[in-house]
Amino acid sequence: MRPGTEEAALEALVREVRACRACAGSLPLGPRPVLHVSTTARLLIASQAPGTRVHETGISFNDASGDRLRGWLGIDRDLFYDSRRIAILPMGLCYPGRLAGGGDRPPRAECAPLWRARLLAAMPQVRLTLLVGAYAQAAVLGPGRVEDRVRAYRDLLPRYFPLPHPSWRTGAWERRNPWFAEEVIPALRAAIAPFLKQALTHSKSA
Repeated sequence: MRPGTEEAALEALVREVRACRACAGSLPLGPRPVLHVSTTARLLIASQAPGTRVHETGISFNDASGDRLRGWLGIDRDLFYDSRRIAILPMGLCYPGRLAGGGDRPPRAECAPLWRARLLAAMPQVRLTLLVGAYAQAAVLGPGRVEDRVRAYRDLLPRYFPLPHPSWRTGAWERRNPWFAEEVIPALRAAIAPFLKQALTHSKSA
């Protein structure tokens, strides 16, 4: 498929995604799929689901968890949101609501089967996927503990790099586990660096 055709196909798919109403009756704030994709991105962030601020703004990780994730990656907002280089595709594309005991609900189970494989197929340049949090890791790797996978990140390279979800709770976890900052963060930055310096021949993104 020619580059222009690839871009047009992805743009059409994204329009279809953004018109999705499959879970409308179960979403407390209504449907608003949030994703950042392109045909040229070589780095993919596979995350959980939008929170309320992301739902309001339509911008992934536009909150404190995004600040923490960008700190781990060692990049600024401009580069983080350059979807020509970095795609962001949550397991659930819409805000799922809150649990009765606090915290956000899991990503809607209907979402990934409907859209994920089609979107990934439309991004053929992706070489490294950051698996951010338990839901992204379970979808790709099956059951397992996030901490165990983060410790064993080398076993998943060069295709995947597992990370904890960058919520406010993770700050305490980081303090209890200094190996994350000492070992994992430098390895993470080294792993993503080649994909952030790439020369781009096509610039359309969605």
